[in-house]
Amino acid sequence: MGKVYLIGAGPGAADLITVRGARLLGQAQVVLHDALVEAAMLDYAPQDAKFIAVGKRCGQRSTAQQFINKQLVDAAREHDIVVRLKGGDPMLFGRADEEMRALEAAGIEYDIVPGITAALASAATLQRSLTLRGVSRSVALATYSRAAGSEEIREHVNADSLVFYMGRDSAPDIAQQLIDAGRPGATPVAIVEACSTARERTLTMTLAKLAAGEAQDWLDAAQPSLLMIGEAFAERAGQQAGEDDLSDDRLVAA
Repeated sequence: MGKVYLIGAGPGAADLITVRGARLLGQAQVVLHDALVEAAMLDYAPQDAKFIAVGKRCGQRSTAQQFINKQLVDAAREHDIVVRLKGGDPMLFGRADEEMRALEAAGIEYDIVPGITAALASAATLQRSLTLRGVSRSVALATYSRAAGSEEIREHVNADSLVFYMGRDSAPDIAQQLIDAGRPGATPVAIVEACSTARERTLTMTLAKLAAGEAQDWLDAAQPSLLMIGEAFAERAGQQAGEDDLSDDRLVAA
């Protein structure tokens, strides 16, 4: 039996993987990687490693989770070091629990290497703190995506800063639900797309404009994006001249 490493690839840029993650990736014989993992990230792995794309992208045909589980188990039975490379952090919206259960059932040893999740990297891109003294004492990381047959999600309206993963197509509905729950329509919203990559873009508006669908034409269906909602994402008082104007939709260099 080999060993499986569930490694967080980080938000996108190849050099944002952790040192431990890059070291273990460099020893891998098999790499099962997500669709959100940048091609440059795979350069850390040996050239003779076997690469298996097991990506999941919102709204697109993707690899069934049970099949991914089976591939992990099969690979670990044939190779010493197997890497499951996941975008962001494995333990956040990554279905890592299902993979861990499958490995445990097969008696296969595994380890988890954390990664930088997109919410933290996006806050750095925006130069806005997720927590802010006197403004934001709490942060909720949420997803509008849910398993078939599950109950409607309850938005974390009491959190000062809200970050929605996988909410691009449902952005107007998310915004309207928050307004209906009492969030002011003037609440600042920042959208970060393809965080930390050369394709990175940002856009800001109000919650009311998001509810009206004003971001939908701007959003690129081929790129991952985050919705970041709350007063912490407002323009800072005394903001330095020349700093990125986040009210426009121009490309931000990664």
